[in-house]
Amino acid sequence: IGITRTEKGRLLACWVGGGDNPKAYFIVNCSDDNGESWSEPVLVIDPHDKSLPCDRCTIVGNLWTDPLGRVWLFFNQTLLHFDGRSSDWYIRCDNPDDEMPLWSAPQYIWHGATLNKPTVLSGGEWLLPISLWARHHISAPFQDCYHELDEVRRAAVFASRDQGLTWERRGGAIFPDTRFDEHMTVELSDGQLWMLGRTANGLWESFSGDGGYTWSDAMRARVQSCSARFFLRRLQSGRILLVKHGREAGTAADRREELTAFLSDDDGGTWSKGLVLDERFEVSYPDGVQAPD
Repeated sequence: IGITRTEKGRLLACWVGGGDNPKAYFIVNCSDDNGESWSEPVLVIDPHDKSLPCDRCTIVGNLWTDPLGRVWLFFNQTLLHFDGRSSDWYIRCDNPDDEMPLWSAPQYIWHGATLNKPTVLSGGEWLLPISLWARHHISAPFQDCYHELDEVRRAAVFASRDQGLTWERRGGAIFPDTRFDEHMTVELSDGQLWMLGRTANGLWESFSGDGGYTWSDAMRARVQSCSARFFLRRLQSGRILLVKHGREAGTAADRREELTAFLSDDDGGTWSKGLVLDERFEVSYPDGVQAPD
């Protein structure tokens, strides 16, 4: 579900054990040879507690290396698959290249969950995607809980001006018939923010011209995929990288197959011929990190 790279080249990957269900928990391992071999699990986040009346799981999260070289692991905790609120947390490692990396105590951010990596804006702010899922995702018996949060259910962004010490909730987009949002944001050359999100009807998009405080009404996106997670990132070259299902940037595959990468030199106006990464069915949930080379 997530991968990152340290300054000295160590790769860390995280994934969900237990299945895509209330038994879920998070596992992290690492590689010191560019992914040729991987360690046994080096970290587990397992919030299950037999004293609770139902399962409490960790099922959403990601790894990220910040501009200071510190590695963050964002993760949620929720009762069952989604209790209507969830909670979003992080732990941080300031010595990720050491033989014995040390992780901080868990820090609470807000409700919801962070699936995708933060974006560092040109002005130095960090923008963190947090989704508080729509009511149709809520598991029984919690369907009538947390109505006080309904007005903030959306694909939100949180900003930090102090390198992650504090996070401020700004605005967000509301996607029609959302499927967990799973949103990602890039900053365009004119300073606008472009957000893509997952819905039952492919990818939708929204724009912000004020740093994420307000967002345009969502519309069907110029790039398309089946209802699945995608990956969107500006590269060191200035190009934008998109990874999604389907061999054409503007066309969705019928199902989760043909995971393909595209590049854009003009802020997503046009896209290169796709590079098919994996043709197989049910290979999904791409994430990425760029090495210096």
